[in-house]
Amino acid sequence: MKYLLLLAIVLLVVWLWRGSRTQDRAEGSGRPRRPEPGVAQQDMIQCPVCSVHLPRSDALTGPDGQLYCCAEHRARGAG
Repeated sequence: MKYLLLLAIVLLVVWLWRGSRTQDRAEGSGRPRRPEPGVAQQDMIQCPVCSVHLPRSDALTGPDGQLYCCAEHRARGAG
């Protein structure tokens, strides 16, 4: 009988310990991340031909002023 009581106490301690670890992790993940130093955020645009999203700095401007993901889509969109 004493071994059963000892097992119950050990299981209770493990259960409480795991619960507190899960709660600590959940609180830590709620914090907003700071951007890495030296990494600037960029605007994302969507190609009107294939709907892929890409950084504005990687986009190609078409004759109509729209932004495209590649030269092929720029030619297809302008034509």
